[in-house]
Amino acid sequence: MVWAGKLHDSESARRALGGRAQTRCYNRPQIFCERALPKHIVCLTFDFDGISGFVARGAATPTPVSRGEFGPRVGAPRLLALLRKYRIKSSWYVPGHTIETFPAAVQAVVDHGHEIAHHGWRHISPVALSRAEEEAELVRGNEAIKRIAGEYARGYRSPGWDLSPHSVELFLKHGFTYDSSMMGNDYVPYYARAGDVMELEQPAKFGAVSKLVEMPISWTTDDAPHFEYMRTGNAIRPGLMNAGLVLENWVADFVYMQKAVKWGVLTFTCHPFISGRGHRIMMLEQLIRKLKDNGAVFQRVDQTVEEFTRRA
Repeated sequence: MVWAGKLHDSESARRALGGRAQTRCYNRPQIFCERALPKHIVCLTFDFDGISGFVARGAATPTPVSRGEFGPRVGAPRLLALLRKYRIKSSWYVPGHTIETFPAAVQAVVDHGHEIAHHGWRHISPVALSRAEEEAELVRGNEAIKRIAGEYARGYRSPGWDLSPHSVELFLKHGFTYDSSMMGNDYVPYYARAGDVMELEQPAKFGAVSKLVEMPISWTTDDAPHFEYMRTGNAIRPGLMNAGLVLENWVADFVYMQKAVKWGVLTFTCHPFISGRGHRIMMLEQLIRKLKDNGAVFQRVDQTVEEFTRRA
């Protein structure tokens, strides 16, 4: 199991500067400037599942398929227009199945300058796969990404937000620089571990810290549990929350980040088939405006990872 690693917070950056609260960066190296100035980043990310999530759960009948199809056909164009309006670049985690089923919809994301990152090929969690199957899924999805984006993905996000004991090793083997599937922090990226041993009757044995940057996420800043009604077998996720109340929570998460850390990142996870609908996309626009008014800097995840590694 892998989930946490070496944390880098504002206090570490302050100590690196000798305890000085520097604000002037002229005639200084870029790294000094980045460490000295406060910055609060927001990454808007989109899991572009298309119909793959429904098919992977065995829901391949017309109605669930149509729910997923709403994303590439209706939701994604609306979201791209919203992002263009506010000149925001974002990160899209796209299964290979979506790329090959809806190539024009994914090409539009590429053409707007957004990051295309890995989200499996079949939208199946690597936990359910053998090491060989997980690697094959990784390679197949990455080849689909390269065909449409012109380059391999730098980032990965697991369908269902869980990783296998082999995941970190495979990510590094195949040239990934970051993962965005774990929850060991809320505002500060960290380096993922590999080789954890977890047994209930024994103390945890934490593995070695790797070179893979973890860009943490949370169910609290994901649109799916808040908004989307889902019935799977005997389980029901009600969703359908009031968008205004979710907006209050998400704005408060940003306000607290400004109080808690000098440099930090808040990642929101949305799905075109969920947040592309009426009142939800209106809420997303309100979120963008409120956070911009409060000093948020919107960036792609891959660019934020580069900035973090320069600071670390």
